[in-house]
Amino acid sequence: FKVLDALATLAFDFPTEHPRAAERQAFFRSELAEFLKLCRENGLDAADVRGSYAGALGWPQFMPGSWRQHAVDFDGDGRVDLMASPVDAIGSVAHYLSEYGWKPGQATHYSVKLPADRRERARLLAPDIKPTFTAADLSAAGALPSEAARDHDGAMAVIELQNGPKKPTTVLLGTQNFWVVTRYNWSAYYALAVIELGQAVRRARASRPAQAQ
Repeated sequence: FKVLDALATLAFDFPTEHPRAAERQAFFRSELAEFLKLCRENGLDAADVRGSYAGALGWPQFMPGSWRQHAVDFDGDGRVDLMASPVDAIGSVAHYLSEYGWKPGQATHYSVKLPADRRERARLLAPDIKPTFTAADLSAAGALPSEAARDHDGAMAVIELQNGPKKPTTVLLGTQNFWVVTRYNWSAYYALAVIELGQAVRRARASRPAQAQ
């Protein structure tokens, strides 16, 4: 998609029936302005730049505002290029997560068993992905955090993920780092998928001979 066309359409012809139409239209108008600034700063022809249907750009699919605020020249060639440099993309995503409060070494999530009381379950699930409850809070509400979760220093979110009508739901405790991943994409499903993919890549790399890495 031509990014200029995509952003202009969403900025000035956003579907009015959407429940957050005014908010989303304002967002895309802001991103259209950011895109034009980005093109001017980097000598790009705005009419030629391509991205997603929503105006996201390059390997990390940054919106123009995120590119201007968080992208870094990680390969040291003197320019930020999220379109053609995977190294810049990796460094920029890491910088983005760091800016939102990523804590190195902290787990992203733990297992938990929800309390039997429906009102307590609803209360714990209400904040969604926002870390709100300590391990002591959860235990007091009748939940059963895992042993690792009981040792966690900080608030956690109680997150329930639906797996279709024939499979049980997945319930987990999201830490600050889980919340940080959702700043990249607000879906808890997306966050867990990215985390599990990263863990699989780490395991695969660890199993390869040193000379092959």
